[in-house]
Amino acid sequence: MHPVLPVFVLISSAILWGVTWWPLQYFHTNGVAGIPLILVGYGVVGLVLLPWLIRERRAWRGESRFLWIMLLLGGWANLSFASAMIYGEVVRAMMLFYLAPVWGVLGGWLFLGETIDRARWFGVGLALLGAFLVLGGPVVFETAPSWLDLLAISSGLAFALNNVTCRGAAHVPLMSKTAAMFIGCGLMAIVALPLVSAGLPEVPGTTWFWLVMFGLVWLLIATLGTLWAVTHMEAGRASVLLITELLAAVISAVVIGGETLSAGELAGGALILAATLIEARRGPDEPVVDVPAAY
Repeated sequence: MHPVLPVFVLISSAILWGVTWWPLQYFHTNGVAGIPLILVGYGVVGLVLLPWLIRERRAWRGESRFLWIMLLLGGWANLSFASAMIYGEVVRAMMLFYLAPVWGVLGGWLFLGETIDRARWFGVGLALLGAFLVLGGPVVFETAPSWLDLLAISSGLAFALNNVTCRGAAHVPLMSKTAAMFIGCGLMAIVALPLVSAGLPEVPGTTWFWLVMFGLVWLLIATLGTLWAVTHMEAGRASVLLITELLAAVISAVVIGGETLSAGELAGGALILAATLIEARRGPDEPVVDVPAAY
């Protein structure tokens, strides 16, 4: 296999994840509201991956408690991330989501006993300062963050804790872990549906068809491409390349979505990106915290 192939696949998958906001907002503006959209788009991926989960049950049976945790954390990470992409500003939501490495460092320290050296504390400080600027600087003390900001932050937190759980669940196969995330997202959407909507909206059948195709083609290819690529290269290199997701989201939201960035958001995003790079480029002898790709 040519060594460039995993790099190409990973960058392509990261770009797909970074531009996921586009079809999500397209379906939303064409009559499929947030929760029904997530239920169908993400739930269909969970159904496709369900046979793998069942087939691998002998491997994860002894660690089924971890699978339940991943179902909850991974499900919420996907649900809250997609909701933030649908209703909020893409750039702002992505920046706040990319605090996930910070939560991953702190979660590894609290739950797995991983050490935090000066470089890691410096990265944590940079990321938190970046989030402070993205949220408006001193204004954050005057007004509470919006519910969309909280969704984006909670998505990154849930994703990071899900990664910590994945590292603790050594015997759970990777496909089962991925299936748990999408199945959890679908189940949470089913629970939320009667709370926020009267039911599935009445839209043309072609809209539902393309929504299912979005899940089966876009989301599934992005997920499998990421999983395949990260297993064929060094973790540190993969973490750096996955930052393409953030760059793709920011560039596409500005060019296609017409979003603009304030000076504070630019400075905050740069600090968060710098903190992510510090964590991603750690040496192979140091534990690497997963850089988020929203799967």
